[in-house]
Amino acid sequence: MYEPAPLRLAATILLARDGAAGIELSMVVRHHEIDFASGALVFPGGSVDAADGEARDWCDGDGALSDDEAQVRVAAIREAFEECGVLIATRGGATVTGAEAAEIGPRWRDRLEANEVSMADLAREEGLRFPLDRLTLFSRWITPPMMPKRFDTFFFVAETPDGHALLHDGSEAVDSLWIRPQAALDAAKAGEKTILFPTRLNLAVAAEAGSVAEAVASARKRPEVSVMPDVSRDGEHLIMRIPEEAGYGAPAFRIKGMSGEPIPYFD
Repeated sequence: MYEPAPLRLAATILLARDGAAGIELSMVVRHHEIDFASGALVFPGGSVDAADGEARDWCDGDGALSDDEAQVRVAAIREAFEECGVLIATRGGATVTGAEAAEIGPRWRDRLEANEVSMADLAREEGLRFPLDRLTLFSRWITPPMMPKRFDTFFFVAETPDGHALLHDGSEAVDSLWIRPQAALDAAKAGEKTILFPTRLNLAVAAEAGSVAEAVASARKRPEVSVMPDVSRDGEHLIMRIPEEAGYGAPAFRIKGMSGEPIPYFD
């Protein structure tokens, strides 16, 4: 009897800012030796660590959240710091500045990624608090049962604190950039970038927003729908069926590319 791979809880964050031509998102290029989404253009993110739950005592704006909901938000903040150097935190009641994040980073980012320290350690030793209410749930995606690795991934959107520069870690992420959502979609369609299916649809939703405030407000209004695509084959193409109420504009998508390969573009 076929047993689906177990689900691993994961967190992904859409770090957003307002640019001259509209909303821009921070994206990273995954290292080619990473076993999941290698070489793809993705949002910062990764698996939730058990230790992320230990930071609850150093969180603010979390009164309505369960322990699991707080843990996954802490994981999203950690991934943004590990992969991009952006630290969503406060110190003494003030938002951590870009200069402070750049000064804190060399002491902590590598050790966090190696699981040598936790976000609770970071908060305790640096006098930080994590404002979980600055993260808004954007979407939730669950890997289909037939995939060898499966994730229950929470996508969040958050405004990037002023002055924070992108400093990719060089291990999981080999490049980082600010990009307009539509520009990322256009690059994928042209075959210039590899963007996986959930990322592509979340980019399309983000592209509808004219500003960070609009993106956050829209996310707060959308119903919370868990999206687990139902996958079938149509010749050389895959058909991904998703809940229409998830708000991606269609209940099914025809994907060019063979099963198991990165999805470079869509009809």
